[in-house]
Amino acid sequence: MRFRRLRRWAVIAAAMTAVLGTTGITAPAQAEIVPEGANDWKCKPSFWHPRPVVLVHGTFENMAFNWQKLSPALKKAGYCVYALNYGGPKDGPIQGIYDIPTSAGELSAFVDRVLESTGAAKVDIVGHSQGGMMPRYYMKFLGGAAKVNKLVGIVPSNHGTNASGLVELGRLLGITQAIVKAAPAAGQQIIGSDFLRELNEGGDTVPGPQYIVLATKYDEVVTPYTSSFLNGSNAHNVLLQDKCPDDTNAHLGINFDPVMIKFVQNSLDIWGPYWPIDCADPLG
Repeated sequence: MRFRRLRRWAVIAAAMTAVLGTTGITAPAQAEIVPEGANDWKCKPSFWHPRPVVLVHGTFENMAFNWQKLSPALKKAGYCVYALNYGGPKDGPIQGIYDIPTSAGELSAFVDRVLESTGAAKVDIVGHSQGGMMPRYYMKFLGGAAKVNKLVGIVPSNHGTNASGLVELGRLLGITQAIVKAAPAAGQQIIGSDFLRELNEGGDTVPGPQYIVLATKYDEVVTPYTSSFLNGSNAHNVLLQDKCPDDTNAHLGINFDPVMIKFVQNSLDIWGPYWPIDCADPLG
């Protein structure tokens, strides 16, 4: 009996890891920790980098863990960088789990604060996983399209996930509803959810902002990986392995990938093409 109970909890943990993209084991204990380079409220955008960059973490993550590599790299490159926690208990290490439209409201308020502080007319947003998808709700339903120039999504859950079949496994074991109850954002990111139908109804994009997506074929959380991609004349989709075939980074590892960092820098650059990037020495 004890063995079966332990096995059941192991399956639950594995399902939550896959469905939520959990990083709770290695994430900092205090979510209010700001990643290096972010949230300098005295920063003023420059001629070369005229828009502040807002970083939006993924499900079951937080800003400190998600952006420990990208945030200082963007700051060093001359950007005004800002990051927030959303969708979780105050100061808790696990964020991005609450209702997504409510989280989009938190993002809206944060963007307004960034614009007021910097004097900029628009921001660029970079988001990982849910953080690359949730801003689309803000842009479509909360007036964000007028305040966002570019949305760069890193392995975003734009069309949901079946989590490599573990969602179905969770249903068979009777644990999917428990996960969804604890973390509503997880259920909202399952393929076919009411939330995703509303978000994508009438088209993936809205006029005005540019949408840029970077996906990896080794993604084990957003599955199939093609569900990251967007349709629309103002959308640009890139598969990492089409450019760097030997890059095997998956859903979480891509946060620490120098190729991803250079891709984001190129995507934000007012002059820059998304590629070419030296796969062997992207930041060299």
